[in-house]
Amino acid sequence: MSGPADIIVAGHICLDMIPTMYESQSDIAALLLPGKLINIGPAVMSTGGAVSNTGIALHRLGSQVKLMGKIGGDPFGQIILTLLRGQDPSLVEGMIVSPKETSSYSIVISPPNRDRTFLHATGANDTFSAADLNQEQLQGARLFHFGYPPLMKKMYEHEGVELLRLLKKVKESGVTVSLDLAKPDPSSPAGRVDWRAILTQAMPFVDVCLPSFEELVYMLDRELFDAMEQEAPEGDLLSYADGELLARLSSELIGMGAAIVVIKLGEHGIYVRTTSDKRRLPQMGLDAPEQDWLNCEIISSCYEVDVVGTTGAGDCTIAGFLFGLTQGLTLSETLHCAVGVGACNVEQADATSGITEWAAIRERMNNGWKKQAMKLNLTNWHANGDQLWIGPHHKSSKASVISE
Repeated sequence: MSGPADIIVAGHICLDMIPTMYESQSDIAALLLPGKLINIGPAVMSTGGAVSNTGIALHRLGSQVKLMGKIGGDPFGQIILTLLRGQDPSLVEGMIVSPKETSSYSIVISPPNRDRTFLHATGANDTFSAADLNQEQLQGARLFHFGYPPLMKKMYEHEGVELLRLLKKVKESGVTVSLDLAKPDPSSPAGRVDWRAILTQAMPFVDVCLPSFEELVYMLDRELFDAMEQEAPEGDLLSYADGELLARLSSELIGMGAAIVVIKLGEHGIYVRTTSDKRRLPQMGLDAPEQDWLNCEIISSCYEVDVVGTTGAGDCTIAGFLFGLTQGLTLSETLHCAVGVGACNVEQADATSGITEWAAIRERMNNGWKKQAMKLNLTNWHANGDQLWIGPHHKSSKASVISE
């Protein structure tokens, strides 16, 4: 595929090195003891970050995609380009190579049946700026997805002015804008910025915001995050996710200006909340959904699979959601698509090789693929018979009475 792309996926990209780890190696603290030699298996080497994971997943699903990440002129950068060209040569047409910079990389520690840990160097991602995007690159695009600004220095320094400049530039072109976040290291400069202030400025130019639960609590309620982290068993903050807190967090982002908020819930699935403002959905631009997306609150649990690795699971879940949106699916179908793509991801150790064409995933879902039982506390929610849970704010406003 060459020429204009329907979807541009921009932002953070890196090289992931994923050592094979065995069932007995699930204790991360024990693995990192000083002076200890750990016997591991072959390493999987793949591209990582939002640009690669979400972009390649969308490409494998069948979307026309171009990637826009910044890499250095070093060997890691060449490996990144080689791996991307192996998927499709056209994917790299928007990539930015800065000869004097170093490329970002991650060492991914991903034991079986445990969430992964990253050792990460941000590299050339730190210099990505609004100037790296020109209007010609937006021609023909319908959706612009930007991922991981907390891992990109220019995007968060000076109160996020560069992120705001980038999002405004895209939004003014009429393209639908989606944004993925990342939780920064609390002790890093990114971890100490005022993320609530940055998001307040950015959300009027974001149509779909897709953070994880942990990221959103960290950015909107640091005091609550710190309390959860102190009390959480083995650091599992998702055990504190419930319907009331999800509704509060999502309503804050919608109040700031977002049209659709999708909160990733890891092994529990995804939560979606949409605006009740009739005017906001049409303002989403070229990929604005039908009005039956108005004023919704729904959770989908994950499909049942044997988990091999979780690298890129959130990014691929995002790809499934964006694919459903751009294909004109209903919101319910889009949620199924999102968790279906996420489930395919975790069946492989790397981020994208488990993703197939949409037709194959849809056939799997239509042939009785079961979802996991819902384990979150969802007071006043109800199951709808379609493996989805409907929240108390779903269609609760008169503003939603348009085409039901």
